[in-house]
Amino acid sequence: MPTLGVALITKNAAAHLAPCLQAVAWADRIVVLDSGSTDATLEIARAHGAEVHINAQWPGFGPQKNRVLALLDTDWILAIDADEVVSPQLAASVQQRVANTTTAGDVYSLSRLSNYCGRWMKHSGWYPDHVARLFRRGSAHYSDDLIHERLVYSGPAPALAGELLHYSFDNLDQVLDKVNRYSAAGAEQRLQRGQRASLGKAVFKGFWTFVRTYFFKAGFLDGREGFILAVSNAEGAYYRYLKLMYLQERP
Repeated sequence: MPTLGVALITKNAAAHLAPCLQAVAWADRIVVLDSGSTDATLEIARAHGAEVHINAQWPGFGPQKNRVLALLDTDWILAIDADEVVSPQLAASVQQRVANTTTAGDVYSLSRLSNYCGRWMKHSGWYPDHVARLFRRGSAHYSDDLIHERLVYSGPAPALAGELLHYSFDNLDQVLDKVNRYSAAGAEQRLQRGQRASLGKAVFKGFWTFVRTYFFKAGFLDGREGFILAVSNAEGAYYRYLKLMYLQERP
């Protein structure tokens, strides 16, 4: 029978790691690559049978995920994040697909449903959110992006039945922390690509991001959390380009 390995990277991921690992306990191998956790992440991972590796030299999300992929030798790889839980229906779909030796496809997508500050988001551009995560080993790898990494592959990636439950933000403190960290990383990434920014561009990007999320992507149907998400998205875009503006002006 073909084998399946689960790959995930962690850092201070104790909040949701236990249910994440419990949901994939049926996999042949679970490999966790940690980048310097100071909470109970490592203890939780080992208690759930995961193989734990540590590399505190952080190269960005894309390169770090490629590192963990290289640690697996299974026929198939399921790449998930530590705040994601594979639903029972999705687990059955993944197992069925891997066991079917006549399957022609190499890459499959999962339907991700995200929870934002206690609300499951059905609009705002967050759903349906198909993410390519299941693939034959060697048929895909991650881009080298510092943030917003993507799986690089050729051919189609049909979606499997069932949902990947994503506990993206538990509270507003996490939202604001990520806005700050990701806007800084996004600015650095754009600087490396030769992009330019100005105050006017930052204002326009922030305004347009809010309009797109709240109106064009029907964020208003997600209630108050839809509005909060639209604002935080706008802040992320605004500060990303402000930081880029200052980065390009430094000596």
